[in-house]
Amino acid sequence: MWPLLKRTQSSDKKKKDTLVVAIKTIAGFTPSNLALYELATLHSSRAKENNGFRESNERLEYLGDAILGAAVADYLFKKYPFKDEGFLTEIRSRIVNRESLNLLARKIGINKIVQFDHKNTQLAQVILGNTLEALIGAVYLDKGYLRTKKFVIDKLIQPHFDLETVIQSNSNHKSRLIEWSQREGKELSFVVETIKSSRQGKEFSAQVIIDGQPFGLGYGFTKKKAEQDASLKTCSLLKI
Repeated sequence: MWPLLKRTQSSDKKKKDTLVVAIKTIAGFTPSNLALYELATLHSSRAKENNGFRESNERLEYLGDAILGAAVADYLFKKYPFKDEGFLTEIRSRIVNRESLNLLARKIGINKIVQFDHKNTQLAQVILGNTLEALIGAVYLDKGYLRTKKFVIDKLIQPHFDLETVIQSNSNHKSRLIEWSQREGKELSFVVETIKSSRQGKEFSAQVIIDGQPFGLGYGFTKKKAEQDASLKTCSLLKI
């Protein structure tokens, strides 16, 4: 029993040390309250019930979503002093939408620290952006708003987003794909399925079908977002 306990303790310490290194790499600082970051990386599929409550990163995700939106809004407001509300809202949306956050989260290595049910391989495609938001929530509770805003701007926005490219990009990939199919005389359709349904909501997959052949497979927490993700992947495949 004692050797098993020692191995368990050693394994737990290794996981904690790995998480500390990951946070230092991603955020540029050592966490003060590591428990917050452990919770931020715990998806509901791995959550255990404690006194009737299944503790996961969902509450931190809710908080981080709001903090991220505020930090990006502040940054854009100051960077573009003569742009109107509509412009600022659209650019913020392009930066913080689910598709964009999923890609960003994978770039910075969130996929290496998120804890989820690996039996559900589709989950890996849709939870990274949520985990990034939960991480932002953890940073806020651990370090405060000003440090969190610095993390968002210095580590997430400036290194990974070319704002001029964001401004010029057409984020409606589905419309772009539909226009291409009409121009090329292709038959286009989407097959959308529910891949997970829980008290927190539904997750969807969308498969693009062109002339009866499958192309991009996308994921999202709404049917629209799943179709947009599938359309983006199809546009990339076809170089549209």
